[in-house]
Amino acid sequence: MIVSVAAALPAAAQSAAVAAATSDPTIQILQQLSNAPGPPGAEEPVRAIMVPRMQAASDSLRYDGLGSVIARQGSRGPRIMIDAHMDELGGMVRRITPNGLLTMQMLGGWLDQALVDQRWTILGSKGPVHGVTGIRDIHVVPADERNRVYPRNVLTIDIGAMTAAQAAAMGIEPGDPVVPDSPFTVLNGSDNYLGKAWDDRVGCAVLLEAMRRTAKAPHPNQLFYVATTQEEIGLRGAKTAADVVRPDLGIAIEGGITGDVYPGHPEETQEKLGAGPGIFLYDSSTLPNRKLVALVRKTATAHGIPLQFDLVQGYGDDSAAIQASNGGTPTVNLVVPVRYTHAHNGIMNRGDFDHMVDLVVDLLQSLDADTVQQIRDFSPPPTAAPAAR
Repeated sequence: MIVSVAAALPAAAQSAAVAAATSDPTIQILQQLSNAPGPPGAEEPVRAIMVPRMQAASDSLRYDGLGSVIARQGSRGPRIMIDAHMDELGGMVRRITPNGLLTMQMLGGWLDQALVDQRWTILGSKGPVHGVTGIRDIHVVPADERNRVYPRNVLTIDIGAMTAAQAAAMGIEPGDPVVPDSPFTVLNGSDNYLGKAWDDRVGCAVLLEAMRRTAKAPHPNQLFYVATTQEEIGLRGAKTAADVVRPDLGIAIEGGITGDVYPGHPEETQEKLGAGPGIFLYDSSTLPNRKLVALVRKTATAHGIPLQFDLVQGYGDDSAAIQASNGGTPTVNLVVPVRYTHAHNGIMNRGDFDHMVDLVVDLLQSLDADTVQQIRDFSPPPTAAPAAR
């Protein structure tokens, strides 16, 4: 059973642990971002958290036509786009059944086995409405069906309504956004944090902290910190935001995928929780720029930052959209390892987060016009002159 930090510790230590957690600004922003509802196309609550902080640390702030937030620091030098997406895996109400149940259109890459008997929040016109995806009772399920996965098209959300009229009276209608109901928790006094939407609220938090630091430190670049929309349904916000930014170089910050819980599948992913930030050398949507990868490695080594390397099938991220913008943009995808992504409950590690912020800031400070030009230069090296006869 997973319990809160207070419940897990002896009584004498409970108040101190709770006080330490609630006074830590990093925990505060991670909790706010994780708890905020924001499925694709309904990122308003997340945007409300991001914008004041981005505005305070930027020279200018604007939006693209899909609601991505674009904040700029600096007015000269290479245009560096630092990206994290605001949206999370979720859904929307498809219809209300005559007996008051809701059917749901899933948004993003859900596993069917992650959907059954889970709590959800529907963002209705009268405020949040809580519900649960039902499950057939074991007492009536035939023995040969008990180990089968329930497909998503037979699941409904029970909100306590007995008729369609009762559901409508709660402020529910088709198209309403749906998100997991999974409150943030510090896991038993550890440095591991349990919550929903670490893909990619952990990246949003990295973006905010890195932005706060670079606002006070000199750098010879134009830094465009971008919080994008609709990543989970096709990298849509990154495409439109990159059209606005026209980056010379791009850095996506994402939640990674750990392989330390289910051994026996070593080719699926190589990251471990608590072993430092990661860099994707391959995923099914993009190949990073090799020179930029080398610079990330060099930067991590120079600053004593642990760095993990991963190659993942079946993964897409905003760096793919940035890479295909502005005539071709060198990009890299940096990740904070997360256990159990694309589900109701994920776990991230505080040390991985802190190291990621350090890596991003150090990397940005290592970039200048000459370095960016060298990364963007694909001309072959000069050949030796033929020997005289």
